[in-house]
Amino acid sequence: MRRLIFLILYLFLTSVVFAQIQSEEITIYNKEIKLPGTLSYSKENTPLIIWVHGSGPMDRNGNQPAQNVSSNYIQQFRVAINTKNIAFFSYDKRTANKENSAFFKDTKIMDFASDAQAVVRHFKNKKIFSEIILIGHSQGALVAMLASKNTAKYISLAGAGATIDKILVQQISKNNPTLGEAAKQQFDTLRMKGKIEVINPFLISLFAKPMQSFWSAWMLLNPLEEIKKLTVPVLIIQGNKDLQVNIENAEALHAANLKSELVIIKNMNHVLKDIQKEEDNLSSYYKSTFPISEKLIETIVSFVKK
Repeated sequence: MRRLIFLILYLFLTSVVFAQIQSEEITIYNKEIKLPGTLSYSKENTPLIIWVHGSGPMDRNGNQPAQNVSSNYIQQFRVAINTKNIAFFSYDKRTANKENSAFFKDTKIMDFASDAQAVVRHFKNKKIFSEIILIGHSQGALVAMLASKNTAKYISLAGAGATIDKILVQQISKNNPTLGEAAKQQFDTLRMKGKIEVINPFLISLFAKPMQSFWSAWMLLNPLEEIKKLTVPVLIIQGNKDLQVNIENAEALHAANLKSELVIIKNMNHVLKDIQKEEDNLSSYYKSTFPISEKLIETIVSFVKK
């Protein structure tokens, strides 16, 4: 009977919390670039987390419809974090919004940082929330480092601890060492000559001419150097079930900024889901039924509210 009463009380309180959540659709402009997003919060003068996306044309919910990626992990994060009285804003990455298509060709990593800075300025000028925290996920971890000026705290989720060429070579070599060595040689050529004239036929999708300038600009940015520049509190989070970024990357970031806090989360994968069976890891990228890591939410809430 007591258990039933507790359950009823829990469900009642949860429904009250959700009833108090306000949601606003906001479009932020970075010059001609349109960044439509969703702001959700229970009340003003609370901390605001701004999400900075990983690679690919990611929308505000963590999905890439064209690639059938629909894990919905950012939306799950939103719901979980809002119940902890923390505001949240995520936006469609510039490459996820077809209205920005005229600018896709010349997009560089610093353009993503410029977008994030525009979002930070928007909320800084509004003066609605008590402080702004940037979360950068995967590629976004580096982008958020570059955009962290005028923020109170920084969180790295599955962030790389090396330049992008080394990360990609590691990922390719994991499955095909020979192809990994070929990729290394192509990156070396790109670094020395600024272009690759003869592309390995097995790496055409990676080193197609439209991508070469993108990689060249990204290769110049070393996360280990950028994280040293941060003067705000830093939290580095890595899951031990991540198929794309291993724990050594998080450890390298932590070693580069010894004032940072490092947390390794058991059973969390790259899209922040709690994975109990290895066969579920990859499928969680394409389904929204897998739950987001509860430990992740606990860790971030504790850091934000310190």
